[in-house]
Amino acid sequence: MRAFLLSFLFATALFAAEGDWPVYGHDAGGTKYSAVSIINKRNVGKLEVAWTFHTGDIYDPKGHGKQSAFECTPLFIDGTLYVTTPFGRLIALDPETGKEKWAFDPKVDYRAGFGDFANRGAASWVDGKTGQRRIFVATIDAHLFSVDAATGKAVDSFGTGGVVDLRTGLRNPPHAKWEYEETSPPAVFGNLVIVGSGVADNQWVDAASGEVRAFDARTGKLVWTWDPMPGQKTGAANTWSIISVDAQRKLVFLPTSSASPDYYGGERPGNDSYADSLVALEAETGKMRWHFQTVHHDLWDYDIASQPTLFTVRRNGKEIPAIAVGSKTGNLFLLNRETGEPLFRVEERPVPASDVPGEKASPTQPFPILPKPLVPQKLTAENVWGPTEEDRKWCEDFFQGKRAEGIFTPPSVQGSIIFPGNIGGMAWGGAAFDPQKGLLIIPTNRLAVYVRLIPGDQFDEEVRKDEVFLSAGGSRISLEYARQRGTPYGMARVFFRNPKNLPCNAPPFGALTAVDVATGQAKWEIPLGIWPFHPDWPDAEKWGSPALGGPIVTAGGVIFQGGTLDGYFRAFDVDSGALLWKFKLPAAARATPMTYRTAKGKQYVVIAAGGFDDQPPNDALVAFALPGK
Repeated sequence: MRAFLLSFLFATALFAAEGDWPVYGHDAGGTKYSAVSIINKRNVGKLEVAWTFHTGDIYDPKGHGKQSAFECTPLFIDGTLYVTTPFGRLIALDPETGKEKWAFDPKVDYRAGFGDFANRGAASWVDGKTGQRRIFVATIDAHLFSVDAATGKAVDSFGTGGVVDLRTGLRNPPHAKWEYEETSPPAVFGNLVIVGSGVADNQWVDAASGEVRAFDARTGKLVWTWDPMPGQKTGAANTWSIISVDAQRKLVFLPTSSASPDYYGGERPGNDSYADSLVALEAETGKMRWHFQTVHHDLWDYDIASQPTLFTVRRNGKEIPAIAVGSKTGNLFLLNRETGEPLFRVEERPVPASDVPGEKASPTQPFPILPKPLVPQKLTAENVWGPTEEDRKWCEDFFQGKRAEGIFTPPSVQGSIIFPGNIGGMAWGGAAFDPQKGLLIIPTNRLAVYVRLIPGDQFDEEVRKDEVFLSAGGSRISLEYARQRGTPYGMARVFFRNPKNLPCNAPPFGALTAVDVATGQAKWEIPLGIWPFHPDWPDAEKWGSPALGGPIVTAGGVIFQGGTLDGYFRAFDVDSGALLWKFKLPAAARATPMTYRTAKGKQYVVIAAGGFDDQPPNDALVAFALPGK
């Protein structure tokens, strides 16, 4: 009897551990894949709300600053759900009821005017000496906290009273409190906790520098620093998205962003080699092993916005350790993660030259032969779109006098149409990988952007005039302006839409694609979501929606995807992309979901529904499960 009981207890513990979601992307390689299959393609249509938890952390400035964005992907470890809020609060929840166990408050000044007012999750580490589990949370005001997972109290032995100030020790210190942020969870390797940063776009040439740093997870002492723009006055090129880790090979993979500022590069000549790159560092030392640049001398805000995804592919009878990295360009690169060599040929192709004095655009850019671009990469006056002839004609007329020569058309004083725009292509939600099917599941956005450079001596006057992009039919959409201090040009930009608030490029405006990593071919592609501003228009369900949040995939053959503007949470068949289930959330889910199985054997799927910038913010964490025990 005792042997049976021990076997039962062991099996129960293993059952619970296998159902955990211990890292932001489920695992350190960011696959977002769960082997739990209680919920599967046969029964997912029966999902219902199990519980809803409201964090209480909402900041809505009513036009004076940036509203908060609830974008967290929770962790599930040792029977507890760990949730972070935009205010940096860390909350422990009962996974079966959603009831709060404890909450840690870092007391962030949420009125400081942060540009990307979000927190996407936390990281976990166990002290091998004491067995204590700690939860690390990096807050929007750039502090790294270590919290006891059992009590919710700061671990005083870490840093100074449980916290490390990440604003100190930078090559370029921040100009303002709101310029330097932390929006993504740290990465953990061994006894190191590794953090990147978020840097405000388009403000200064010498913006805050984008160093990635590793700290001792026990003490908070700095162990190493890696600077993407060494020896330069230029800042940014920071890693604001999710860092991936290959523990076996002792490598960390950094998805870097554009150097500062985004739309004029005359003060940073050359390729800016480590910007817009996948950078592999030795995890223990911070020494660079290799790097692969996806965009040379970025002038378009074409960051690598999403977490690199680790996978293994079989070719010629051999297993190749690989990594997928996509950028806002819509180009997806599949690389050998030990060497950085492409699995499919990448070629340098000529691209348009800049006509802006002082600017020298790169004459070529890298394009993979396979996979083919996941989004269209050219918009001209001849292929603009509108549901009516009047709508199409408005877009065609606006094209007159603008530069629009396909992807990598440089910004210009007369104005340029850039497609895809600054939210992608691939956005920060990234990909999920199904190891059984060998498929990468990737949401993409397809919106063009109008960008205009403004000579510095005319900038204040232009802002005062406040160019109205759309005025017909009562619509009024002002451009976004940024000074780009230290350069001869400020900038203005706006999504390229007609007076009915419909994009001028053809739908779908968002899509979900499955890519076979062995062949580099797309297996299927579907429109993702509904353009929410015209839901009753004929064919609106085929238009798709931009998505700011990623997918997950499970052994049950189900893809779960939120992120769309229309506020629905959806489940798809991984084999075909067929819609299996959808649910209208209390607000749009600008987040990546997660799933877990409790020790009682019940599977839950959880997503944060926080709304979008043009919608009222929300604070709902919604859990779904099958009915019954």
